[in-house]
Amino acid sequence: MSVRTHTRRDPAESGSVDIQLPWWAIALPAVAFAALLLLILNPADAHAASSEPAVTHLIEHIQALISRRAP
Repeated sequence: MSVRTHTRRDPAESGSVDIQLPWWAIALPAVAFAALLLLILNPADAHAASSEPAVTHLIEHIQALISRRAP
C-alpha cells in the first residue's frame, strides 16, 4: 500500500524565513528588562545589607512550609 506524500502548495522563496512568535515571547523579556533597569536606575531604594540576607530568610521560610506538609 502506498502512502501519499504531501507537497507544499506555496514553495518557499529561497533565503526567506517565516518565524511567528507568540506575543509573550517578546513582551515578557521586555517587561523583565524594564523592571531590572528601573531597579538599577533608582538608587534611592538601595539599602545597606543586613546581617541576615533576605535569601537565607526566604529559604528558611520555604523549609518551614515544606516541613509542615501533611503526610
